[in-house]
Amino acid sequence: MVDPKGTYEVRTYGCQMNVHDSERLSGLLEDAGYVRAPEGSDGDADVVVFNTCAVRENADNKLYGNLGRLAPMKTKRPGMQIAVGGCLAQKDRDTIVKKAPWVDVVFGTHNIGKLPVLLERARVQEEAQIEIAESLEAFPSTLPTRRESAYAAWVSISVGCNNTCTFCIVPALRGKEEDRRPGDILAEVEALVAEGVSEITLLGQNVNAYGSDLGDREAFSKLLRACGQIEGLERVRFTSPHPKDFTDDVIAAMAETPNVMPQLHMPLQSGSDPVLRAMRRSYRQERFLGIIEKVRAAIPHAAISTDIIVGFPGETEEDFQQTMHVVREARFASAFTFQYSKRPGTPAAEMDGQIPKEVVQDRYMRLVALQEEISWEENKKQVGRTLEVMVAEGEGRKDGATARLSGRAPDNRLVHFTKPDEEVRPGDVVTVEITYAAPHHLLAEGPTTAVRRTRAGDAWEKRNAAPAQPQGVMLGIPTLGVPAPLPVATSGCAID
Repeated sequence: MVDPKGTYEVRTYGCQMNVHDSERLSGLLEDAGYVRAPEGSDGDADVVVFNTCAVRENADNKLYGNLGRLAPMKTKRPGMQIAVGGCLAQKDRDTIVKKAPWVDVVFGTHNIGKLPVLLERARVQEEAQIEIAESLEAFPSTLPTRRESAYAAWVSISVGCNNTCTFCIVPALRGKEEDRRPGDILAEVEALVAEGVSEITLLGQNVNAYGSDLGDREAFSKLLRACGQIEGLERVRFTSPHPKDFTDDVIAAMAETPNVMPQLHMPLQSGSDPVLRAMRRSYRQERFLGIIEKVRAAIPHAAISTDIIVGFPGETEEDFQQTMHVVREARFASAFTFQYSKRPGTPAAEMDGQIPKEVVQDRYMRLVALQEEISWEENKKQVGRTLEVMVAEGEGRKDGATARLSGRAPDNRLVHFTKPDEEVRPGDVVTVEITYAAPHHLLAEGPTTAVRRTRAGDAWEKRNAAPAQPQGVMLGIPTLGVPAPLPVATSGCAID
């Protein structure tokens, strides 16, 4: 066994891809002999790693503010090291060490596997190490991973993106799309299931473009069907697709593969054709609504969520009303709504017609109010339904006070339910009847109809019964059916 080198803390900002990268960073550090700092250490660790995001205008201010708070702590703690990685590191490179000379390591999105080596080199040479690769050195899934959850897992199927959306800087920072071979993906899924995982989320910047690098336009639908053949894999989800690549064979695979969940996250961004054109989104309102209609016809109970940007440069009130129209027609179960924020280095940041803040705020509030109303109405349709809920860990902040537990329905709606008399563990499945609906969750206030103990629950119990082990980093993502507890991630990257 490797003697502990010290403690580590990973702080994650941004999208799902960053979340998964942080699991790998934790795995790398633990493989190198570090142990996770106790929860709530707040920088009181031997190694603090920032995995950054560059999709917001103030991303750098947030980073440097956090780095500044660590400077005096590092002065008092000889040997402490600070590393900065992720998209902002890929973009800013030397700037980070110039603004925060107490940083020891700067690494990019393409070479996260180098972190332990760079930390050791910085320690020996006693100077900052800056290493930014321009292309992927090794597919990240080959790296050690410290998964947050015993019962649910991410599986990357591709990295990078071939789109050129004018508001997004991801392609410049993560490169062109590179696809993994299907056999490698399925081997990883099978290995995870063997460990007790019962839910996986296929992850990519644009998952349904999977296959473009392999020369097979139906590769993603084939992958979904192949996941359906893996014994013990109960739930399959994916994020995020792009409307321009969403084809009928994928809808058929979703409808015909029992363990692919009736849930879809389909980013809209805007309902206005002129704005979509300015965003360089290669679909229009009619195409988007046509996809929603086909999905609902094939999967009537599907819960569809989306991303929407309000106040994109040049957006008129008429453009905004077109977005409101699509929201009314599509009836999303939920929406991640964002006020447009300049991404430095993107074409949209230099466009004419930047919208005044007060106008953007007004439109944003009207959109949120409409979506809240629709979410509540759609959730009320769930009252009286009997659902199988996978018990989650930490999803219900008030569970202790209310004697409830929480979990996710197949369509990924959050369900709080009365705690049954018999023991249930995260990863187990309960059957409940929905008695009440709120805009963002459902309640099952009656007795639990059935409890099914699962291999995933066994895996959770085994992990938590083991001698004191570091528990991995707390990570963040929009609620898309992945390991919990999970705070909301920012827009961009994997949800474009």
